[in-house]
Amino acid sequence: MSMKSGEFVLFIAGDNFSGTGPAIVTDALIKNAPKNTLYLKSVSKFLRALEIPGKIMKCDAVLFSGFSKQNIYGMNLCRLFHKKSAYLMHGCVEYENEMNRVPDKKMALLERKMMKKTDLILAVSRQFEEWLKEHYPEYRDKTEHLTNGIDWDLMQEKISGEERDLHGIITVGGGMPRKGIVNICRAVEKLIDEGVSDITLTVCGDEGADTKEIDSYPFVKNEGLVSHERLMELYRKNRLFIQNSRFETFGLAPLEALLSQTEILISEKCGALSVIKSYEDSDIIRDTEDIEEIAGKIKDLFLKENHVRLICELDKESTSWQSRARQLLTIMKNLSH
Repeated sequence: MSMKSGEFVLFIAGDNFSGTGPAIVTDALIKNAPKNTLYLKSVSKFLRALEIPGKIMKCDAVLFSGFSKQNIYGMNLCRLFHKKSAYLMHGCVEYENEMNRVPDKKMALLERKMMKKTDLILAVSRQFEEWLKEHYPEYRDKTEHLTNGIDWDLMQEKISGEERDLHGIITVGGGMPRKGIVNICRAVEKLIDEGVSDITLTVCGDEGADTKEIDSYPFVKNEGLVSHERLMELYRKNRLFIQNSRFETFGLAPLEALLSQTEILISEKCGALSVIKSYEDSDIIRDTEDIEEIAGKIKDLFLKENHVRLICELDKESTSWQSRARQLLTIMKNLSH
C-alpha cells in the first residue's frame, strides 16, 4: 500500500485526451476510479515521460491502457520499483495491421514485448480474452478480461421518425479492410438495384486500403475523422448503424448508437455482444462476406425496430463505468498482493 495514506493507489497510464476509442475508455476509467487514482496529465510525449517515474513510485500498481512505445519504458520502471503492472489491450495491433493490409514488424514486436513484460494482460471483452489465449498461448496463464463499460449518460430521449433519415445508414472504421465496409456498400448497391430508394451510407473514420473503393459508390457520404460529438449527432440522424467487422475486440460504437435510439446490425465477431444478454438472428451478421445476408437484414431493419429490445437486454448497473472501475480496482489489488 502507498506509504502516505495506507490506501491502495492505482496509476492509470495512457492516452485519455485524443478522443479515440481507447482514449475514451481510459478517460472513463479514470473518471470513475477512486479520487486518489493517478493518471498522466501532460499531452506532450516528452512531459509524459517525465511524469511516469514519479507516479510509479507513488502508486501500488499500474494499468497501462492501450498501445504505446512508452509502455515499455513504464513496464521496465515497474520492475525496477517492484510494482505490478497490467496491460489493457483494446485490440491486437499485429493481427489488425495484417488484416488492414499494412503489416508492421516493428509494431508487432513492440506489442509482443509489452505482453511479455507486463504481469497481467486484460482484454476488453470475454471473446477477445479467448482469442488472445488461442493466438498467444505463451501468455494464457496471465490473460483475463475487463469488459468495456457503457456511458449511460449518452442515452437519448426518443427522437421522432421525421427527424431521422429513414433510409440512412452509418458505419465507422473508415477505409480499414477489417471493418468490412466495402461489403456494406455492395449490399446497399444491391438494395438500390432492387428498387429501395433514397439510401445513404455515412462512413466515419480515417483513410485506409479500402477508402478509394468505398468513395466510388455515389450513395456514400465519407465524413472522415470526426469528433465524438459529431459522431453522436450522426447516430441520431441515421436510422441504422452497421458494424460488419471481421475482427472487433469490443468497440464502443454499437452501444453508443444503440443509446442514440438507432437500430443496430453488427457482426457476430463484435465483442460488444458480450454485454447484451440476448439477441436475435436478425440483429447479427453471421457471414461478413455474404452480401445477400447483409442486404436482407438491412431491408428488415428499415421496416422494424430492434433498439428498444436490445437496450432492455443491457443490465445498467453491471455495464456502467462505475462498475467497471470497481472491477478494475479489485483486479489490480489482487495482482499487487
